[in-house]
This record gives sequence, structure tokens and C-alpha cells, in this order.
Amino acid sequence: MYRAIIGGTFDPPHLAHLLAAETAYMQLGVDHVLMMPAGSPWQKPASSVSPGEHRWAMTLLAVEGADFIVPDDREVLRDGWTYTADTLATFPEEDRLVLVLGADAAANLSTWTRYDQVRERAEIAVVPRLHTDPADVVAAAGEVTWLDMPILEISGSKIRERARRGQSVRFLVRDQVYDYMTEHGLYGL
Repeated sequence: MYRAIIGGTFDPPHLAHLLAAETAYMQLGVDHVLMMPAGSPWQKPASSVSPGEHRWAMTLLAVEGADFIVPDDREVLRDGWTYTADTLATFPEEDRLVLVLGADAAANLSTWTRYDQVRERAEIAVVPRLHTDPADVVAAAGEVTWLDMPILEISGSKIRERARRGQSVRFLVRDQVYDYMTEHGLYGL
């Protein structure tokens, strides 16, 4: 099985995540793309991340109708800190894996816990970001595949901040995700 994995807090999952998934699927020729919300990511304080059940529910809603995207709960349901090396080790050895990262994350890949295990187990595909130098990505991550997609400056933190300020976020996420956010009062909506 040839799988692409897009991990993240998905707080909330937004249109840039979905475009990255579709681009990875089409450009790399993977069998499917896993959308994997993190449980307790070691890089972020637990208090800054919405509860896993909300992030998982929004991920399920975000991928509705996209048969090539498979939501995966192996991290969001795990107790304790989640590390990519541990997650990659849960896949069968015969699976070919490609980790899809934003350029900002890829530029910091060498700082990840057990970075060498991550690089041994998975190829890296990179989503371009406006303020990240490709040379920094290559220096940190080595050989990577760049996804051919427009740069979308959408992030969960920007969505949360806009929502808290009373600004519109409706067209940054799928309708069903927006409805869920509103129904559950997430991010001050």
C-alpha cells in the first residue's frame, strides 16, 4: 500500500489541508491520503489545543465525499504525547509512506523527536509556504518532493484568531465544519 499521511492538530481542518490532500493524491499517485489529527502533539501546549473529540468530528466532516481521503484516529485517541516516529511504526513494514508537511514544519524536521526514524520510514512531500525558504527545508529534511499547488495562507491559528475577533471564517473551512464549529461554540463562534 502506498499511503500519504497528513497529520496536524486540525484545529480546525481547513481548505488548505484538503487541497494538500488532493494534490498529494494526484501528484504522488498514492492509493489514498490519511488525514490524521494529532492527539497531544509534543510541540504544542495541551491547553492550546481543542479537545480531540471535536477535532476528530471536524476531520470526519471535512473529508465527507472525498473517497481518496481516509480519516485516521490512531493519534487522536492515543493517551500521552504523540510522536510521528511512533505513529509511523504502527504501519506494516511493506507499506510505502509519504509524510506531507507544510514547508514551515519541514524546515524544522531535524528537531523532531527521533527524526532519523521518521526519515528512514517515510518519504517527505512538502506543501509550499510563503515565508519559508526552500533551502531551509532541504537543509533540515534532505531530499523532498514539492507539491505543485498554490500557496494558501490559511492556518488553524489564523482561523481561531479571526473567529475570536468576530471576523468571518465561513469560507476557510467546509460548510459542515463551519456548522459544527458554530453548533459547539468553538473558537468563540
